[in-house]
Amino acid sequence: MSELTLLLLRIGFLILMWAFVFAIVYALRSDLFGTKVRRMPSAAAANAAAAPVSTPRPVSNPVPAPSAGDPPARRLVITSGAKEGLELDLPADELTIGRSSDSGLVIRDDYTSTNHARLSRQGDQWMLEDLDSTNGTFLQGKRVSSSVVVPLGAAISIGTTTFELRR
Repeated sequence: MSELTLLLLRIGFLILMWAFVFAIVYALRSDLFGTKVRRMPSAAAANAAAAPVSTPRPVSNPVPAPSAGDPPARRLVITSGAKEGLELDLPADELTIGRSSDSGLVIRDDYTSTNHARLSRQGDQWMLEDLDSTNGTFLQGKRVSSSVVVPLGAAISIGTTTFELRR
């Protein structure tokens, strides 16, 4: 065999070995960190980008107060976070939220405690209670320190997840 053929075989073997090493590294990275998911912009966001910019009017109370005849919330909708878009039917009495697998709503992030918060139904209203979590539970941007009434559509933030109650 000529020296040129031997050199080309050596270079080809090295390229094949490096391709194998990169394939292993890629497989390990995807196992550890998951695959990258691209989110497509929603139709509302695409329409908003195409629409002319207007100045928004300030709203004093964006969450309507529940009236006596309104039926209670029946669904919990996650509006942002790892499980964005998930809708849950609320149980009849109470829902616990946290990192624990025993929770009714499991949120796995670094800012959520094992037993973080509890939503409980009292009559036609849902009450939100923080269970002494480290990073706190927020209703409409205000930290919850005692049991508070949750109006329909009010933003509840736990860790990096935001959700709201709906009918």
